[in-house]
Order: sequence, then structure tokens, then C-alpha cells
Amino acid sequence: MWSLAVPNAQPVISCRNVWKLYGPKPQAYFAALTAGTSFEQMRGDGYISAVRDVSLDIAKGEMLVVMGLSGSGKSTLVRCLSRLIDSTAGTILIDGDDIAKMDARALIDLRRRKMGMVFQSFGLLPHRSVLDNVAFPLEMRGQDRHDRRARALEVIELVGLKGREDYFPRELSGGQQQRVGIARSLAIEPDIWFLDEPFSALDPLIRREMQDEFLRLKQILGKTSVFITHDFDEALRLADRIAIMKDGAIEQCDTPDQIVLNPATPYVAKFTEEIEKSRVIRAGTLAQAGTAEGQALSASATLHTLARQIAQDSRDLIPVAGPDGRVMGTLNRAAALDILFGAAQ
Repeated sequence: MWSLAVPNAQPVISCRNVWKLYGPKPQAYFAALTAGTSFEQMRGDGYISAVRDVSLDIAKGEMLVVMGLSGSGKSTLVRCLSRLIDSTAGTILIDGDDIAKMDARALIDLRRRKMGMVFQSFGLLPHRSVLDNVAFPLEMRGQDRHDRRARALEVIELVGLKGREDYFPRELSGGQQQRVGIARSLAIEPDIWFLDEPFSALDPLIRREMQDEFLRLKQILGKTSVFITHDFDEALRLADRIAIMKDGAIEQCDTPDQIVLNPATPYVAKFTEEIEKSRVIRAGTLAQAGTAEGQALSASATLHTLARQIAQDSRDLIPVAGPDGRVMGTLNRAAALDILFGAAQ
């Protein structure tokens, strides 16, 4: 089991020891399960542990990217977090409320008020215009026509589709259709955003554009988001933290630079071995306690961005400054050069 809470932050989503088993009698099987039973042993018994003993907290405004290979359990975990499926065991709290104890009405109300969902398949209604597709969840909520139209127009402009309100899905590109799906999920002003591989069906150029758009929306809206992907480069671009799953369990959950710098398991290391570490690791990650004189490096800048500055600096220890301009520690120049150019032989 891997558990990581965000320090000094009240979690919006909190789950403890969550399991999802598929098989003939999952509840009875789980009750008799002994500690240390492997994924292969469970499969031999006729059960699949799609989610296995997952515990994590997701803070307000955080972007958690869950990734893994096909069949790792990432989509099942998100469906448990939103209770699209019921977990076999464990506790999932949304703003302190146990979603397993909610009746159907309370659960529908939670989804209508707090949750937005975007999936790989766009799921647009082909006979409805962009405007009507985006306004659809507000219509289901019972909002009056004037208010839902105003809100739909607002989010259509937000995702860059102003002027296409009267288009039908067949008249849009794949990227534009995905923007409609995103706008529809935003129309209800959700506190929590679940996105299950929303860009995987797009070609690389449109996918990159959608990632840029998503980063822009993330900065503007500050939603608490759980984003599923199998693309490690995408995870590195988008995530505040990354949770890497294998056989239903979380192998490691940490910031992108820590996962690249200190992979917790050989499985995680395989994900990171082709990554150019200097493009991910930031100066602040390597900063150690201490002080030094002279010009400071920005803590938020990657080593790749700072490469020329570090290479030309003659100091053994270089000060690193946080967003407020205050020195937060020092960077060991030799260690940074080893990451940039490889360790000296």
C-alpha cells in the first residue's frame, strides 16, 4: 500500500484501503483474504483485484494524474472515487462525506453539484448543437432556459469555441469535439473534475494543443482534478502529483520531479528511464539547506532551462530563491551538472 497526503492541506478526496474485486463472491472472498496475497494468487482463485488497497488524499486545487499500463486499474479507481461503481472494501470521503453511505438521491445530487466528468469517448448528442450539448447537464438539473444558455455560452467561450455555438458535432474536428465535452463538464461549475484519458483519441498535434488548453483552464479555474492517462510525457506536463499503478495497486505517488529523480520501485523506474531528467527536475527539488551569496536561481525553473546559467557559474553552491524572491537553500552545482550532462566517469 502507498499512501501520500498533501501536507497542511484539507483533502477534498480521501480514500483509505480501497479495494475493487471482480469474481463470483467478492465480499466473501475479501473477508477471508490474508495479508500478502499476491495479484497472481487472487487471479488463480478466480478474482481480479482491479483496485488493491489504495490510500491517498487529494487536496483542493490539486491535479493528480493517475497512470499505468492497460489493465493497471487506473480507470477503475476513478470510477470508485466517483462511485460510478461500488468498491468492495475501504472508505472514500468527498469533503468528509462517505460516498458509500449515500443513497441514490444524495449521490445524484453530489454528481450534479460537485463533479464534472470527461471521458475518452466524447459522448456528444449528435442531434444537438454545441450550445445544446453544453447546456444539457443544466437542463437535467432543471435550470431555466435563459440561465442555462448564458452559462453554456460562458464556458463555450472559455474553451475557445466562441462562434461555433450552432455547429453540430459532425461539423467539428476531434479536438473541437473534445472541447465541447470539457465545456459540458464545466457547465455545472464542479468542484471536482474527473478526466479519463480525454485526449488519447486525438492526433499528437491536437493532443498537445488540448494539453495547453487544459493547463490554461487549470490555472484559471483551480479545480481539484483526477486525470487518467497512460502517457508519461502527458503526466509530466499536467500533474502536481503522479500516482503510478500496477495490478490495481499504487506503486508510487509523488511529484513528477521526485518520481523521475527517486523512483520507488523497478516498475516505476521503467517509466522514467527514457525521460530527460533535466526537463522535469526543478532547481527547488535539489535545493539543500544553506545560504550563498550572489544571483539566485529560480526554484520553479527546470535544470534544462537553467543549463547555461549553471554551466557558466563558478560557485560550488548556488543560491535558490522561491516565488517570493527569498533564498530557500542552495543547489550543489556538481550534482546539477551530473543530471544535465551525465555523471563523470
